[in-house]
Amino acid sequence: MSRNRKVARPFILALLLCLPLVGQAVERVTLEHDGLTLVGHLQSVADPAEGVILMLHGTLAHGRMETMATVQDLLADHGLNSLSVNLSYGIDAREGMFECDRPITHGVHDHFRELDAWMGWLQSEGFGPVSLLGHSRGGNQLTRYVQEWASDDIRTLVLVAPSTHEPERAAENYEARSEMPLVARLDQARELLRMDQQETMLEDVRFLYCESLDVSPRAFLGYYDPAEGHDTPTVLAGIEVPTLVVIGSEDDVVPDLPERMTALEDADSVSTTTIDGAGHFFRDFFADDVASVVADFVAEH
Repeated sequence: MSRNRKVARPFILALLLCLPLVGQAVERVTLEHDGLTLVGHLQSVADPAEGVILMLHGTLAHGRMETMATVQDLLADHGLNSLSVNLSYGIDAREGMFECDRPITHGVHDHFRELDAWMGWLQSEGFGPVSLLGHSRGGNQLTRYVQEWASDDIRTLVLVAPSTHEPERAAENYEARSEMPLVARLDQARELLRMDQQETMLEDVRFLYCESLDVSPRAFLGYYDPAEGHDTPTVLAGIEVPTLVVIGSEDDVVPDLPERMTALEDADSVSTTTIDGAGHFFRDFFADDVASVVADFVAEH
């Protein structure tokens, strides 16, 4: 059953001074996968058998960007193990933000395979039940991963400001930013695949936040094909894993998320929590609120 819960932001300086210091030791861990070194950031603060939270960042970001690092550190203060991973985007040992300075060859399903590799690594390291936590587009990708790959192995799913998608709006935004109709780019990508030229790159194209770079047709279609999978509320309609959606009341990146989630009010597996005053990145005290509701939700399951 969907439930809406308002979380107030604390503004009392004295309370802040009394809080324990965050920043437990973070261990950089690596995993060899398909000829690449994948990078993750592990905080192990409890018995691995008690479980772990696998965390995924948003668009072209990384596992220790501000939002992810702060929430991960705060989860450690709640006694929760976590592994925050970097998607490779086809780059060996990738760290930091993607700088739009090299071709993109990895699409969404490559990300799923990387997530699955990390799931196997956690199991091999003796970690117990796995919860998933994704921010923004990472929330959408984890939801699709659960739906398509690993629902039986997941304890809970937490989506922090997950992305929504409306094909017509996405097409309008793409054309406004690139002066090229999205349908034209999609047709180019599909034609290359039809001709079995999947290694031929789409050159100098707009891709997500990048103004101009080369993209493989499969990767372009993985992100821009107008499929329902890009819309998190739509995918959630078929999810049975206990799921918490965390909404920022001042989020201007996915402002339609609260309204879109009302369609899932009767979904037994989905709950919602609204953090008053929080924007898309849940900075400062809002990260404390995220960590608290996540810890409570995981403890309930």
